[in-house]
Amino acid sequence: MGKLVSIFVCGVQKGGTTSLFAYFREHPSLSSPSEKELHFFDEETVDWSLPDYSTLDTFFLPDDGDKLRFDMTPIYGFWPPSIGRIYAYNPSAKLIFLFRDPVDRAWSQWCMEYGRGEETLSFADAIRTGRSRIINMPPLAPDRRIYSYVERGLYAEQVRRVLELFPREQVLFLRSQDLLNHHRTTLARIAAFLNISPFPETGPKHEYLQPHIPLPSNAIRREDQAFLADIFRDDVQAFARLTELDVADWSTMKEA
Repeated sequence: MGKLVSIFVCGVQKGGTTSLFAYFREHPSLSSPSEKELHFFDEETVDWSLPDYSTLDTFFLPDDGDKLRFDMTPIYGFWPPSIGRIYAYNPSAKLIFLFRDPVDRAWSQWCMEYGRGEETLSFADAIRTGRSRIINMPPLAPDRRIYSYVERGLYAEQVRRVLELFPREQVLFLRSQDLLNHHRTTLARIAAFLNISPFPETGPKHEYLQPHIPLPSNAIRREDQAFLADIFRDDVQAFARLTELDVADWSTMKEA
C-alpha cells in the first residue's frame, strides 16, 4: 500500500459533516479528497477478502507530501462492516464523530429523502409503519441506506462497535451543535486531537441548507417527536455514558 488515509470522519448523517469538510479543506496540514464522501469502506461490490486500496489514492493529489489524508463519509459509523474494514486498513487511524439529537437527525434525513423523491410516505408514517420496509431485510440491503430514519439514530451500538476495535485515544466524539454554535472551541479540540496547528479562522460554516421543497409539514409534529423520544431515550442514555457527552439539552431527553 502507498500512503494511508489517517483520519476518518464517520458520522453521523445530517450531523454537520459538510460544514466540517469545509473547515478541513482550509487547513494547510490536511490533504482533501476530490470528493467529500469517498464511500469506499461501505462499498459492497469490493472483494473485502482482498481489497484494492489503491482506489483510495485516486481521490488525492499524488504530491500531497506529509499532509494528512482524510475521508469524511458519514455512513461509516452506521454501516455495520465499515469500522472493521477501516481498522483492517489502518489500525492507527483517528476517527471523529459528530452526533446530533436523533429526533432532529431523523427529521432532517426524511426531509432530504422526500426532497430527492426517494421517500413518498409522510414523516409520521415513515417512522412508524414505514420501518417494516427494512425490518426483515438483510443487514446490508441498499434500502437500509434510505429508510433508516430511526435505525441511524441508535447511537450506542455504533459507539460500541468503534470502541471494540479502536482505543479510546484514537476516537473523538463531538456534538454537532457545538460545531454549529461554538466552532472555534470545537475546531481547537479537533486540532489538538489530530496534533495539528490551529484551524485558520475564516468564520463559521453553514454549508448545508435544506432545499426548498414542498413538504407535507414544515416542522416535526409534537406527537412524532414524543414517539421518537420514547424509542431513543434508553439508547441515548447508554450512548452518553459511553461517550461522556452531555445530551441533557437534546429534545430526546427533554421529552422525558
